[in-house]
Amino acid sequence: MNASAEPRHAIVPESAAGRRLDAVVAELFPEYSRSRLSAWIKSGDVSVDGAPARGRDPVRGGEQVALNVVQETQTHAVAEDIPLDVLYEDEHVFVIDKPAGLVVHPGAGNPAGTLVNALLFRDPALELLPRAGIVHRLDKDTSGVMVVARTLTAHTALVEQLSNRQVHRQYLAVVVGALVSGGTANAAIDRHPRDRLRMAVREDGKDAVTHYRLRERFRAHTALECRLETGRTHQIRVHMQHLKHPIVGDPLYGGSFKLPKGASEELIAALRAFKRQALHAEVLEFMHPASGEPIRCSAPLPADMQQLLALLRADAAAHAEAERARR
Repeated sequence: MNASAEPRHAIVPESAAGRRLDAVVAELFPEYSRSRLSAWIKSGDVSVDGAPARGRDPVRGGEQVALNVVQETQTHAVAEDIPLDVLYEDEHVFVIDKPAGLVVHPGAGNPAGTLVNALLFRDPALELLPRAGIVHRLDKDTSGVMVVARTLTAHTALVEQLSNRQVHRQYLAVVVGALVSGGTANAAIDRHPRDRLRMAVREDGKDAVTHYRLRERFRAHTALECRLETGRTHQIRVHMQHLKHPIVGDPLYGGSFKLPKGASEELIAALRAFKRQALHAEVLEFMHPASGEPIRCSAPLPADMQQLLALLRADAAAHAEAERARR
């Protein structure tokens, strides 16, 4: 399916006289990114009064700018009726609570049954957007809140907010070890030099910053509130491993299994059975791409993490009680 091939037109305002064409075109067609518009100017798909022009050319004001592009299908995936927990929606965005186990994008090992397939069923027009409107992702086994754009204007605005670090993304992680204070992990991340499935802290990597603070301490584990400043692949998981406090259950970065001394059979069984990273995206806050109003959405903690925290709490309380009794 293609959108209309009719060229889109706009008139350069008189007040823009003397400014560069590429800067003016970016304001006339805000639904497209500057890089995409610059590429179209270079390829001759943007004309001024019927003639090709260069991005650096100054405008006079009053010219007619035409955008001669066909909006192609961007996402070749099949719509599937997969239930979604929608936290907020309007004509511009969806905010969803992604369950653990749901892959975001179709790929070699997951051609169907993904979030993209579910979104296309809910809104078929998303096939015209890059990545079906998805502007950031969560790992398959990370649960929680995600925003999806429903229009090109919203997509461009949200991508810009993310790149400018204006989106508040807060996670809850249960990590191994009893931390005494919060802090900031500021360590660049890139692909692991030998294992292509994993990421690693590397000096030559991309800038990556995670702020974390104590939410709750247990005997041999800690619940941390993590805030992303950047959004690298596996960022919180890699940073926690780097700090020697890997996330409970993490199959890629988890490290050795750790139990508090004298733990109950129930807690031992729960920790052994926790086969996904105990990481949940609990809060997402962004500026609405159309109104500019702040939107804040929270996703409740899933049952598996609630149960894990309840058992860790009970273990800490029982141990404290036993200590008091010994005195």
